Parts: sequence; C-alpha cells; structure tokens
Amino acid sequence: MPENEIMTLEEVAAYIRVSERTVYDWAQKGDIPGGKIGTAWRFKREDVLQWVDSRLNNHSNAAASGVSLSTILAPERILRLDLASKKAVFEALFTVWKDVPQIRKLPELREEMYRREELMSTGIGFGVGVPHVRLDSVRDLVVAIAVTSEPITDYESLDGKPVQIVCMIAANSSQHTMYIKALSAISKLLRSDTTREAILGATDSEAIFSIFTGGKVK
Repeated sequence: MPENEIMTLEEVAAYIRVSERTVYDWAQKGDIPGGKIGTAWRFKREDVLQWVDSRLNNHSNAAASGVSLSTILAPERILRLDLASKKAVFEALFTVWKDVPQIRKLPELREEMYRREELMSTGIGFGVGVPHVRLDSVRDLVVAIAVTSEPITDYESLDGKPVQIVCMIAANSSQHTMYIKALSAISKLLRSDTTREAILGATDSEAIFSIFTGGKVK
C-alpha cells in the first residue's frame, strides 16, 4: 500500500487496532492528523504511520529513566542567529514551530511564552535561557534551540552572565514528568563549560544537534 494513499476512519481504526469511536474522538480533538472531506474524515497513510511511530517512541521514552534528546529535537529546529534581542530570538524560534505538528495553536503558545517571561526570566545561568510552557494545545513534547553569535543584551539571567544559547521547550499539560526530565537533561548537559564552548563554536545546526544528542541523560 503506497504511503500517500488516503485512508478512511474505519481503515485507520483497523490498522491501529482501536475502535472507530476512538479514532473519531482523536480526530475531533486534533490528536491524530487528518481532515474532513464533506462530512467524512480522511487520513494520509504516511501521516498515520508517522503518528503511530511517534506514539510508540514516546511510550518507550516515558518508561525509561531518562529523556533522549534525539526524540524531542531535530536539526531543522536549531538556529544560528546574528540577533541580540530576546524578542527577536523568540520570534525566530516561533517561526521554526510554525509547521511543527506538535504545535496546534502557535498564537496561544507565543502569548503564554511571553507571559511566562514577564513573571520571571528563564535565564538559568552560565549563558543559557530555557523558556518553557505546558499547554493543552501542544500535542507532544518538542524543543527548538537558538545559538546567537553575540550575547542577548536584554535576557536577564540568575548569575548575570549574558545568554547565547536558548532552548525553548513546549509540552502538553499532562506531560509533567517528561517535561521536568527534559528541563533537567538540557540543564545538566549545558552546565559543562566544554559542551557550551563546543555549541558556540559549531558552524551549523547538524553539528549542534550532534552535541545535544550524544547520549541519553539519566
């Protein structure tokens, strides 16, 4: 069966081995990628396959004692920027998330991310900022990263050191455990002077991705 084939709701239910009502509820909530043609739900087989793989991988990760950064990050969500303002960096990261399937309501996420920053800056020290939110409209945990060539002048930090590495995290409201583990994994990784120097010295997103996903943090 070709991956670009269009599947009916009944076919998706049979493939995943759940009830048709379950698939219908998922589709109505936007949990599974699909769309309506008239009054009938239709699904691209390729999207369904990717969705199933993602769910299975996330189940395995949740059962593990650590979070594998390679499952929540991708090279195309890593930016090298010549920007020196916090808002400009945030807006660049929001652009990265424009077509990411995990983000269903980008305007809501954008508003909540800024609201969170107004309460307290997410500059955690040692040149790192970790803006983060949990929302019902986020389907699954996802990360985007910006590395700036110059310090971000208006990003307040706990230790007063200028921020140059920004790791933006979004998760579903129910993903408290994985959310905390992701924050911990990133913080632990970036506390290393050697790691931060390597990231700042990397010339492309693939190199930065390799540094972040060198192993599982437990």
